[in-house]
Amino acid sequence: MALTENKQCCPEGEEKCGTGIFLTQPFAFIGKAVIGWIDVLGTATVFLFMALWKTFRPKQFSKVIQQVYYIGARSITIIMLVSLFTGMVLGLQSYHALILFGAVGGLGALVSLSLIRELGPVLTAIMITARAGSAITAEIGIQRISEQVDALQTMRVDPFRYLISPRITASIISFPLLTAAFDFIGIVGGYISGVMLLGLNAGVYSHSIQANVDMKDLTDGFVKAIVFAVIVATVCCYQGYFVHMRKDSHGAKAVGLATTSAVVTSCVLILVSDYVVTSLLLI
Repeated sequence: MALTENKQCCPEGEEKCGTGIFLTQPFAFIGKAVIGWIDVLGTATVFLFMALWKTFRPKQFSKVIQQVYYIGARSITIIMLVSLFTGMVLGLQSYHALILFGAVGGLGALVSLSLIRELGPVLTAIMITARAGSAITAEIGIQRISEQVDALQTMRVDPFRYLISPRITASIISFPLLTAAFDFIGIVGGYISGVMLLGLNAGVYSHSIQANVDMKDLTDGFVKAIVFAVIVATVCCYQGYFVHMRKDSHGAKAVGLATTSAVVTSCVLILVSDYVVTSLLLI
């Protein structure tokens, strides 16, 4: 009976049937992965819109302020430190490159535009992801596996309004402000490196910035910061909120894996979206 069924399924023989299955397996794996990504993307999009919708509810302001302090104010030290040395290194490398072409007068423009357009938003988002994003995922994940989220639902408290919405709103507020701080401190770092250490004229450095940086550069940088804020907050909250649905692990191990996944995914999406947004802004 089994032999008859096999011949009916594979009339050309078992060998060819097995070869066909072997050849189609990679395509089946790719298709399954793509469908899985689309499913996750759709779920995350609905997750984001539900959180944003519930932001405009009463008694949310105090929770948002608390998260702005946690995500924004407590990240300012590491942002300032990273931006200072980023600007100093950028100024040092750019000075030695420009002096070869006799264009050292453009150091201020090069440093400021590099920071405002690209390095400021990207590095700020990555640093906040490493410091605050990982903590958000771990905090929400622990509340989920310890059944605190279920307890909120039992008490008729909306978990989205209580846990997710304030964090996403606070990220949208904090990212542009921290990006502005990163840009300013980075330009100061370039000044220290180019003017104070290498002897470039301070007036030349300042005039180069004023002559080449316009409002569109600043606007583009803030647009990127807002996009990165939405991505990082959504990914980190999503990974923590649905940590109990992971198939590869459970409990504390699941929280650790979800935190790692949130940080890695956020960093990759930051770089991918940076290219996409830059392409759209240059059209």
